[in-house]
Amino acid sequence: MSEPTPHSETAPGEQTLGVRLRRERAERGLSLRELARRLDVSPSLVSQIETGKVQPSVRTLYAMVSELGVSLDDVFPSETGGRSEAGARLSARQPIVAGASDGAGGFVQRAHDRKVVELETGIRWERLTTRNDREVEFLYTLYPPGSESSPADSLVRHNGREFGIVLSGTLNVTVGFEDHVLGPGDSVFFESTVPHRLHNDGDETVTAVWVVLGRQGD
Repeated sequence: MSEPTPHSETAPGEQTLGVRLRRERAERGLSLRELARRLDVSPSLVSQIETGKVQPSVRTLYAMVSELGVSLDDVFPSETGGRSEAGARLSARQPIVAGASDGAGGFVQRAHDRKVVELETGIRWERLTTRNDREVEFLYTLYPPGSESSPADSLVRHNGREFGIVLSGTLNVTVGFEDHVLGPGDSVFFESTVPHRLHNDGDETVTAVWVVLGRQGD
C-alpha cells in the first residue's frame, strides 16, 4: 500500500500520532530510511511508529520532532474530535477563536477537552494550553507502574529547561548521575541538556504537571 500524502483523506480528528509524524516527514521530503539514519534507529522502528504498530518512547519522540524541526505541539491535533483512546489516537479541539475565554481556543483549557498523546509503556501526555506555543510545553502527564521515559542505559537529553511537580504517586527522576524520588507535592528543575530519565518503579500511577521551556532553542 502506498504511503499517505500530507493531504491524506484521513479525518484530522482521527489521525494517530504516527500519521501526524509521517505527514511532517513527507512535507519535508525526507524518506523513511533517511529519517531513520539521522535518528540512528532502524527504518523498521520508524515505519512501525508511523503506522501505529508501536508507540514511540519519550526519547524517540523528542528526537523525531527535533529532527523534523517542529514543536511538540505540532503533533497534537488541531481539529474538532473526541478524547484520546488506547492506540494513541489524538483528541482534538475547536479552532482558536480570537478573544474566546474558555476551551473554544482562548484562555481556558477545559479538563475534559485536552489534546492527548499516548507513548510507549503507557505514558500519557495531556496538553494544558489551548493553542500551540513553540517556546513552552505545558503538560499534565501520567506514568503507569513500570513506565519510563527511556531505558536505563539510554537517557534523554535535548535543549531547554524542565520544571515538574508530582501530584500523586512516586516518580523516580534521574538527572546526570543523581537519582531522586519525588512524592506528591515534590518538584524538580533541571537543564534538559543534562541526560535525564523519568520512571515509575511503584505500583501506583503517577500524575504530574511538567513544563519544558526552550526545547527548540539553539
